[in-house]
This record gives sequence, C-alpha cells and structure tokens, in this order.
Amino acid sequence: MDVSSIATRRTYTIKEAAALSGLPASTLRYYESIGVIAPVSRGASSGHRVYDEDDLDQLTWVACLSATGLSVSDMKQYVANGHRGPEAAAEQVALLEAQAARLEREAEHLKLRQRYVSLKVAYWSAVAAGDITAADRLSAESRALIDELTHHKNH
Repeated sequence: MDVSSIATRRTYTIKEAAALSGLPASTLRYYESIGVIAPVSRGASSGHRVYDEDDLDQLTWVACLSATGLSVSDMKQYVANGHRGPEAAAEQVALLEAQAARLEREAEHLKLRQRYVSLKVAYWSAVAAGDITAADRLSAESRALIDELTHHKNH
C-alpha cells in the first residue's frame, strides 16, 4: 500500500461503526473485550476506538452471525477457527450445522405457535357466530396443540 492510499483511508468512530454494522456501540465494546472481534486501533491523541474498512468487514459478518442467533461463545469459536484457515473448515461446518439445527427447531416451534393462534381466532369466530359445535371442536384442538407446544418447548 502506498503512502497516498494510507492518507486517504477512511476511518470511523464507534458511533459510525455501530450505525454501519447494526450493532450497538456497547456490543462492539463487549465483543472486543471478550475476543469476538479483534482489538480496534485507538486514536493517538484521543485514545478513542478508530475503525477502518477491515474492521467494518469483520463487524458486518459478526453482525450476520449474531443475527442468526449464534451464541457469543460460538461466534468467538467461529472467529478463532477463521484465523486457522482451511484446517478448521470441518469445525466451522459443524458449528454452523449445529446452528442450522437450532434454527430449524425454533422454526418448528414458531409454526406450532402460529397454528395455536389460528385455532384461537377460529374458536372466537365460532363463539361470535354462536356455533357451539365448532367452538367445542376448536377448543379440543387447541388443548391438544397446547400439549404439543409444551412437549416441543422442552426439547
């Protein structure tokens, strides 16, 4: 890199980095303190964090990992594995496959909750229409679904 490109290289404050990454400044500080993200340069005179484009790239993919619900511990492991390169590929795959399985379980639970709400809408619509037979049937379906939701939540 030549001197002219260093002089024109854009830097960002923590507030700007937070806005660009979608992560709160407090989260950026926390992630740095526990090693999820690499230590950030400090301004010579102010001592404040100074983010560059490379830092923002890292923040962007860490924000994406966070958005998937990946735990802080798993994010930290993912970053550490990334530094190891191809030798850690199998560990990265396992970590991400485990997260995909967690997300699938969450999606299944959400579908059950949506079914429950739909049943309750239908139940109260039947009650409003005076259709006691339908209301009784929907009430029984709701009770069965509650058992399924409880079972699903505990697994």
